[in-house]
Parts: sequence; C-alpha cells; structure tokens
Amino acid sequence: MKGEILAGAAILLLFALFLYVAGSDGGAEWGGADGEAEGVIEELTCGTYEPWFSPIWEPPSGEIESLLFSLQAAIGAIIIGYFFGYYRGRRSA
Repeated sequence: MKGEILAGAAILLLFALFLYVAGSDGGAEWGGADGEAEGVIEELTCGTYEPWFSPIWEPPSGEIESLLFSLQAAIGAIIIGYFFGYYRGRRSA
C-alpha cells in the first residue's frame, strides 16, 4: 500500500515537472519542416517562386492544425496496430 502511494506521488511529481517545463518555453516558437522549406525556397529563388496551388481549406489556428495532425497520427497507429495484432493472433492460433 505504501509503495503504491509513493509510486503515485512520484508520477504526479513527474507530471507536474513536465507541465512546468513545457509551460516555461521562454517565448520560443514551435516550427515545422514546412516553414523551414519555405525559407530555403525563398532564399534559393530570390523571392520569385510562386506556389503551384493553394490549400482548399486552411485551419483557423495552429492548435486546430496540431489537433488534426495528432488525430491523423493516432488513426494511422490504430490501423497499423490492428494489422500487427491480427497477424500475430492468426500466427499463434
């Protein structure tokens, strides 16, 4: 019982520490590969490059964009996990 309470307290402490570190980013901006690629293209073409097409729909904020990306990754992980489990179960049956 005492060990479970200690383990719970340790997990809670680690979670609080993670939230503290994540919240104090010092004003740094999170950027992806798209922004870096755009900068390199601008530099290489001296600003004369024009995109071939524009997006059909652009999310209203970065948070929504991150949510959709995370949802896409989760759905992909579920599909891959299903097939790994299916074939493993089929092999052991």
